Amino acid sequence: MSTRRLVIGITFLAVFAMSARVAVDTDTWWHLRTGQLIVTERSIPGVDTFSHTRAGEAWQGPSVGWLMQVTLYLIFDTFGSGGLNLFQAIMVTLAFGFVYRSMSGDVFLRAFVIILAALASGVYWAARPYLMTFLLAALTLWIFEDYRWKRKDRLGWLPLVMVVWSNSHGGFAVGIMLWGIYALGEVVSWMGMARKEGKLLPTEFTRDWLDAGMRGRVGRMLLVGVLMLAGASFNFSGPSILLYPFQTVSIGALQEFIQEWQSPNFHDLQMQPFAWLLFLVLGALGISKKRLALTDFLLVAGFGYLGLLAGRNIALFALVAPAVLTRHAAPLANDLGCKVGLSNLSIDSPNVPRWQSVVNWGLLVILFLTVLIKVITVLPETVNRNAYADSVPVEAVEFLLAENPPGPILNSYNWGGYLIWAAPDYAVFLDGRTDLYGDKIISEWLQILRAEEGWQHLLNDWQIRLILVEPTWPLVDLLGGEGWENIYADDLAVIYAR
Repeated sequence: MSTRRLVIGITFLAVFAMSARVAVDTDTWWHLRTGQLIVTERSIPGVDTFSHTRAGEAWQGPSVGWLMQVTLYLIFDTFGSGGLNLFQAIMVTLAFGFVYRSMSGDVFLRAFVIILAALASGVYWAARPYLMTFLLAALTLWIFEDYRWKRKDRLGWLPLVMVVWSNSHGGFAVGIMLWGIYALGEVVSWMGMARKEGKLLPTEFTRDWLDAGMRGRVGRMLLVGVLMLAGASFNFSGPSILLYPFQTVSIGALQEFIQEWQSPNFHDLQMQPFAWLLFLVLGALGISKKRLALTDFLLVAGFGYLGLLAGRNIALFALVAPAVLTRHAAPLANDLGCKVGLSNLSIDSPNVPRWQSVVNWGLLVILFLTVLIKVITVLPETVNRNAYADSVPVEAVEFLLAENPPGPILNSYNWGGYLIWAAPDYAVFLDGRTDLYGDKIISEWLQILRAEEGWQHLLNDWQIRLILVEPTWPLVDLLGGEGWENIYADDLAVIYAR
């Protein structure tokens, strides 16, 4: 085994080890319940049955996420939480496999950037349909990069990718965004070549020039774009699904309250790898002797802006940045490799000394066993239960199931999904399905929890008889004086009834 292959093996074993962790988060639960409902009912729900605030209202979410929701549920039902942990690790590792193929430079540069990108994106890995967006965005980027540099034309796969994507997660809009960036780059390149050859004047757009473009790479890109939109429309909601991502991001309360939709807090150590990756990209562009192409600028600027706007988009920036970073950093890295004697190690030589091959295999086997031990530690159900008990009110919900106090219930936003899964008889006030609740319900919920003027009237309007929230909300301090009885309390949650 060559050193190059050893480094590749170490890199992806490291990514797998990083992503093989407890994958269930607070939103995973309602996805699991939806998947269970689809499996048992053998149909895609079109209205909400999980909440009392939006019961019977049209709900488009399952039509855009059913494929992943069913997959997550079947894995969980068969293999438990440990199965979801392994599924997450496989999806993340596959995604970075496509990213690696889209990169430039030697194996050492690629390995360093892959690990940094994994660190940057890791904070948003979870067993949710978003994993499919993470994987398919990496796949789409690789396909476009290969087409851009004329390595191989796989554009014909993209309409099928969009069919899978639009039935798995609302992030399919990222695929359309990537197409737009690469299509614009092709148009600009086409116009530049035409002008260079004297076939195009600034104010002259001849029919021959247009015909040549439409029969060439630009026309192919435009055709693929139309087919991608058609593929995305191959959904239970039809073409109307194309508006779904915009309806979700237009909810103002997302940026005000929900952490993953807020700008990243760089005082948090987990967020800093994003800053390191961003500054490395800017530094590489600054010292590079290559001209900054429009496509590279749009990839960095577009996804960098999205990452600064909402933390959940950092994972997408971590997918597109490595291709641009390594393309511009490769010459400098190659020069540095020659000076320190690493350049020959990055080449797959057929004449690897036997002793070196044995040592490399030994190192890889040791690392593989280490990763295997790490993976085994996140498989037991007790380990996973203890982990998610830190974020959802497991004991409080057990109390509800045992005592069965009457609702309707007002619950924490982050705990709605767990209630949907663990206590389905209690219809929730709201949960992570922001596309369903919209600004009105979320704003009223915030008004109540913050004990703002009129909160008592809202509780009466919704006929709330049970409250399950964190003890830190201002509302909790006022409930005792308003006729509410504290019937349960622990370090994580309190329950009040009236």
